[in-house]
Amino acid sequence: MNISKFVAPEIIFGVGALSQVGESVLRLGANKVFVVTDPGVLNCGWVEQSVSYLREAGLEYHVWSNITSNPKDREVAEGVKEYTGSGCDALLAVGGGSPIDVAKAIAILASNGGAIRDYEGVNRIRRPLPPMVMVPTTAGSGSEVSQFAIVVDKGRKVKMAIISKSLVPDIAIIDPVLLQTKDSWLTAATGMDALSHAIESFVSLAATPLTDVQAISAIRLIASNLRESVACRTNLEAKTAMFMASLQAGLAFSNGILGATHAMTHQIDGLLDLHHGETNAVLLPHVMEFNMIACAEKYRLVAEAFGEDTAGLSRWGAAEKAVGAVRRLARDIGLRDRLSVPELKEELILELSASALKDACIITNPRDAGVQDIAGIYRVAIGGTPCGN
Repeated sequence: MNISKFVAPEIIFGVGALSQVGESVLRLGANKVFVVTDPGVLNCGWVEQSVSYLREAGLEYHVWSNITSNPKDREVAEGVKEYTGSGCDALLAVGGGSPIDVAKAIAILASNGGAIRDYEGVNRIRRPLPPMVMVPTTAGSGSEVSQFAIVVDKGRKVKMAIISKSLVPDIAIIDPVLLQTKDSWLTAATGMDALSHAIESFVSLAATPLTDVQAISAIRLIASNLRESVACRTNLEAKTAMFMASLQAGLAFSNGILGATHAMTHQIDGLLDLHHGETNAVLLPHVMEFNMIACAEKYRLVAEAFGEDTAGLSRWGAAEKAVGAVRRLARDIGLRDRLSVPELKEELILELSASALKDACIITNPRDAGVQDIAGIYRVAIGGTPCGN
């Protein structure tokens, strides 16, 4: 049998969608809402606007924002204590991937108990979670629609991937206006994160026709709009397109899973606290080159989604066009092309590579990989490669 499943939350999308926060949480039966965010989002004013809609709906709320980039297990534990002591019965995340993933992790422990590391891997959640509404403020992580949560295990210094359909939020509220407070660097890094989701899910061993249509549409939107979104903070047309791309890429990878790029970034980001989007931007073209013999035809379609002319080219030649297009995009939006981390000595590279092979995302990579394969990609990424293939 050839059976595929596709999970998604209720999605409210468009300019002004933030106004639906209060009504959405109320529909889920909440009385008091635990609002998870971070200091940067607080300063932008989106949390105050969100809670004003909660007040209009007659809901009580409690705001908690003690989160860092690449959220840690100890932050989750602190959030659980805050949640259980607040008397809240639902969660609202306002922010990028970090607040959304932490909100999911808090929901897990509030209803299932234990430590967050107990849920690393696939389908380890047994009890229903409290209602969750997500309001993303970056166009990149796709966590607002996904069955993933990523949290750093501080002791092991690795990112844990927690995967379960229980983690798909009840409602995702996506308002392009919220992207207008993000600087160009964060816009660039999160946009490349969305691109890595789209490309990796498109060539994943778990890809289906349902995920392919989302992934290839996301690639087209990113290729056509990310440069403009980075260039102008107030370009609402580009912001709307990038939020749609992030949404589609999120749906694609939530259901089609990912590959070696993410298996590798989870290790290095957890160790060195690097930005996930920029690390993905560096590693993605190198992983694409490694995977090419397994999925050249799909990379031809990626190249065409970028607008590359593949007429008369072999599958291999067309696939190389896709890699070059990814590199040029990263270069054009100001992201670096190498991992400038002198801490990555040979012994550590081998350790990271071995850990990557234990990551759930490696299972669906289209080409089999061993420790030396992964280590070779890390080495090339550290050394860099010329742009503009």
